[in-house]
Amino acid sequence: MEPGDASVNRPPRSDLAEHWLLSNETCFLNHGSFGATPIAVLEEQSRLRETMESDPVRFFEREYIPRMNSSIGKLAEFMNADPDGMTFVKNTTEGVNTVLRSLVLKPGDEIIVTNHSYQACWNAVDFVTERSGAKTVVVEIPFRVESENEIVELMMGAVTERTALAMVDTVTSATGLRMPFERLVRELQTSGVDVLLDAAHGPGIVPLDLRNLDAAYCTGNCHKWLCTPKGSAFLHIRSDLKRAVRPLSISHGASFEGTDQERFEFEFGWPGTQDPTPWLCIPLAIDFLGGLVEGGWPEIMERNRSLALKGRKILCDALGATEPVPESMVSSIASVEMPGEGEVGPMSMEGDPYHNYLLDEFGIQVPVFPWRHHGRRYIRISAQLYNSVEEYEFLAECLEQSM
Repeated sequence: MEPGDASVNRPPRSDLAEHWLLSNETCFLNHGSFGATPIAVLEEQSRLRETMESDPVRFFEREYIPRMNSSIGKLAEFMNADPDGMTFVKNTTEGVNTVLRSLVLKPGDEIIVTNHSYQACWNAVDFVTERSGAKTVVVEIPFRVESENEIVELMMGAVTERTALAMVDTVTSATGLRMPFERLVRELQTSGVDVLLDAAHGPGIVPLDLRNLDAAYCTGNCHKWLCTPKGSAFLHIRSDLKRAVRPLSISHGASFEGTDQERFEFEFGWPGTQDPTPWLCIPLAIDFLGGLVEGGWPEIMERNRSLALKGRKILCDALGATEPVPESMVSSIASVEMPGEGEVGPMSMEGDPYHNYLLDEFGIQVPVFPWRHHGRRYIRISAQLYNSVEEYEFLAECLEQSM
């Protein structure tokens, strides 16, 4: 097999791949970045758009709110959440910004993040702390850890009497680490620190029980592991904090005369004209994917996790690396250090050169990126129902040939 050879045979996907539109020219190991929407869900979105465009005024005046409430109810049931505290946003970054921009911070207040945090959300924390004279406290957690106790101890060691909030990931984006978020939420909030749970990799990749977690705030994407259309995410706010959180777009709901709950729903549900169909596809996506595998969503999460662990071992063997974290700290994505030392530059919109090389020469879509906070470059694989173990073996073969 020569790089750039048009005759390269891509490895087979799983039998379930027929439900997706993924190109046969690509070995797609990057579900974690933007998800991938099944054909049946895309067809539902098209049907909803046709309904909307057949009479847009009627749709928004009479159908939009009931349909949205139905979607909220379905998602709330899926995550055992309070539907009255849930609303929709376009992505987790918007949800994080909504919470942070609603906080009233004083000079000297502190917000805790980790050096595994998603950079966009970390940037939002820096924005509000710099503007208010508060401080971003970065907890330095190594990439390689031996147990979740290390993470909990480091996080709790950063709490002071000035800590106003801690941002905690369910699963970290760059480093693919399943955080002990259940313990962290409990121990931080027992210490009097509200938690903003970044569940960008949340619904459909790890079990979420929001009533039992009782985090102050939780926001997460549906367009990743629930496979809804792009621009579909949620924000869940604990009941005692709802009055203090306002949407980023102040619109008609600000002057709405009704109950507190009605105002909450209107303020967040009507930010201005937009396409709501990604949100309205949530019920079908949950049911459709859940019906693809006997055992439903618990089995989907375990199946994907098992495949990610197999893929991680294959990847480590190809790179001459050891597995960086225990299996219990892996979900459906996993990262491994790329070999080599030297200065690690910033991320760029053009992508890492080796990421581009794997895509252009072998048709492999897998993220390789610099992580300056650790001074390393990582390669990250994802596992979704359409993937097969042969795809990770193909990646390993290409890595061994080109490194």
